[in-house]
Amino acid sequence: MKLRQITSTLLFLNLFMSVGLVKAQQLTLPKLAYAYNALEPYIDAQTMEIHYSKHHQAYLNNLNKALTGTKMEGMPLEELLISADKRGASIRNNGGGHYNHSLFWQIMSPDADKTPNGVLADEIKATFTSLDSLKKLMNNGAISRFGSGWVWLYVTPSKKLAVCSSPNQDNPIMDVLKENRGIPILCIDVWEHAYYLKYQNKRADYLGAIWNVIDWDEVATNYDNALKSPLLKMIEKDAWTALKDFHMVMAQTFHPMEEGNYGPIRERAAEMATKAKILAASPIPASFQSVAITKAIKTLVEGSEKVEKQVRKKNKDEKIKESLTKLHDTFHIIQGMCEE
Repeated sequence: MKLRQITSTLLFLNLFMSVGLVKAQQLTLPKLAYAYNALEPYIDAQTMEIHYSKHHQAYLNNLNKALTGTKMEGMPLEELLISADKRGASIRNNGGGHYNHSLFWQIMSPDADKTPNGVLADEIKATFTSLDSLKKLMNNGAISRFGSGWVWLYVTPSKKLAVCSSPNQDNPIMDVLKENRGIPILCIDVWEHAYYLKYQNKRADYLGAIWNVIDWDEVATNYDNALKSPLLKMIEKDAWTALKDFHMVMAQTFHPMEEGNYGPIRERAAEMATKAKILAASPIPASFQSVAITKAIKTLVEGSEKVEKQVRKKNKDEKIKESLTKLHDTFHIIQGMCEE
């Protein structure tokens, strides 16, 4: 295995494992595997130095600052990004900025293998018909991205390749992208600071040039790692919005009940029953489909309807507690099946 392949594997693991295991305040810039001027003439040394040591460093500094002293401190970076929509703008923007740039540096090389081989090449051909078609699709996504952002090649939870673009520092891991979710394996930065010193406003020229330094061996390593990553199932589960919606109502009624406050469940029992029915009607993600989970969801609906009926009849707290506790247990059975 080439030295750069070993380096890329380590960097990729940093993105999906090490970053998640090291506490957030300890995050540091990934070391570049090449000199600032190594990607010339396609990316000039001044742009590389400013982009890496100033822009990326600023995202990292701001991320560490935002996390320090909060409950999010020490959370895996991917966990922060999966729920970026509720983490606040600072975590979303700076966490994305750190993650995105780390991947960007890793998939470029001065001695890039300019064509994919093996399983990745086969998958590109099957999905996009050719490498040229994939490049055209990504370039079109980058050109049409208004303002600043990124274009991505990523692996979906169903282990297919897909392309999308995102604004600002968003990426396919994040819940803010809704439909276009998965693990990125290749990205192109289309913020002006990535190309303006050399290409000015000619984004298309930059996009034509950058393919000369995209290393498909690096991308192939990322692809192999993504296919084996537990992050895929985490994203798949998080994208099951009907399950998340039921979970929200469950949490906001069950936990107050544990503390003797029955107001929330008496006020929201009908909402919970409705959410359970919506969950039952929603498609079960492919990785979680089974007879057992279908049966558990049916039990969840029945349990929710029972709680609603007890609330309507103004049953005593003890009866509601018994039924809601059983419902909570059923919900966690479903959660457990999604994590196996």
